[in-house]
Amino acid sequence: MTPRWYEEGEEPDYRFTLANERTFLAWLRTALALIAGAVALAQLVPSFSVAWLRTGLAVLLAVAGTVLAAFAHRRWATVQRAMRHQRPLPVDWLPAAMGTIAALTGLVVVFVVLTHRP
Repeated sequence: MTPRWYEEGEEPDYRFTLANERTFLAWLRTALALIAGAVALAQLVPSFSVAWLRTGLAVLLAVAGTVLAAFAHRRWATVQRAMRHQRPLPVDWLPAAMGTIAALTGLVVVFVVLTHRP
């Protein structure tokens, strides 16, 4: 079923449409990687010295991957619509949010590794 907005405006250059689709697929790959990381963290990594931390990080990664997958199509459609109407591409909060989550997760893991005493 084709959305109504798909008939509006002009058909953009196919190269831009395909680039937008590749970006969408990259968002989905990233979402799957975050979810896979959550599963690996929960199932394969030994417990940290702080009991709830491993589960908390796994939940954070799983939620981030789920949110990313849910919003990836919306972002693709928004960019596609802007291209069809020859408008500037929209600025989105999604890249900043994912970068922040990845950085916070990394900082927590570095902290745990540096303070962990076997």
